[in-house]
Amino acid sequence: MELLIDSFISAIALVISLDREMVDIVAVSLTVSCYSTFFASLVGIPIGFLVAFESFRSKRFVITCLNTLLAVPTVVIGLFVYAFVSRRGVLGFFDLLYTQKAIIIGQTLLIIPVVAALTIAAISRIDRRYRKTAMTLGANRLQTAFVIFREARYGIVAAVIAAYGRVISEVGISMMLGGNIRGFTRTMTTAMALEYDKGAFTLAVALGIVLLSLSFGMNLLFHIFQGRVRS
Repeated sequence: MELLIDSFISAIALVISLDREMVDIVAVSLTVSCYSTFFASLVGIPIGFLVAFESFRSKRFVITCLNTLLAVPTVVIGLFVYAFVSRRGVLGFFDLLYTQKAIIIGQTLLIIPVVAALTIAAISRIDRRYRKTAMTLGANRLQTAFVIFREARYGIVAAVIAAYGRVISEVGISMMLGGNIRGFTRTMTTAMALEYDKGAFTLAVALGIVLLSLSFGMNLLFHIFQGRVRS
C-alpha cells in the first residue's frame, strides 16, 4: 500500500511538471489515435449510413458481421496487419513495420466496425416519417440522405467519440506493429506495460492518470451527445 501511495504522489508530480518523456509518449498516443479515428470515420460513417439507409437482401448478415467485429481482439488485428506490412508481406516494400503509420493502419481497421455499427444504430433510431416526408416534398435520394444525416448527427458524433475511446486505450496493435520504440512509436499503453515489467511504477502511474483523464473526457462527451440524441 505504501508503494502505491508513494508512486501515486510521484506520478502526480510528474504530471504537473510535464515530464519530457511523458509528454512525448502522450503526444505519440494522441497522434496515432486521432489519425486512426479520422480515417475510420471517413470509412465507417458512409458504410454505416448505406447499411442503415438502404434495403438489400444480406442487410442482417452485414449488421451481424459488424457487431461481431466489435469484440475482435486487438492482437488479431495486429497479426493480420503484420502479415501484410512485414518485409515478407505484400506491402513489405513500403517499410511500414514498426512505424506510426503501421499503428494507424491497425487501429483504423480496429475501429471501423465500431463507427459503422454505432452509425447504423444512430440512424435506425430516426423516425421513418422523416424520410417519407422528405421524399413526399420532392427531395431526391441525396437530399433525403442529408436530412437523415442531420437528424442523426449527435449519434454519429457519439459513435466517433466511442471509437476514439476504444483506440486510445488499446495495447496489442501498438505493441505488435509499433515495436514500442522510445520517442517514435511508444504509446501510453505500451509504455505502461514496459514500466511495469521494469518495476518502475512512477511513469506508469503518471501515464495511467493521463489515460484515465482522457478516457473520462471521452466518456463524458459521449454521454453528453447521447443525452442530446435521447432528448
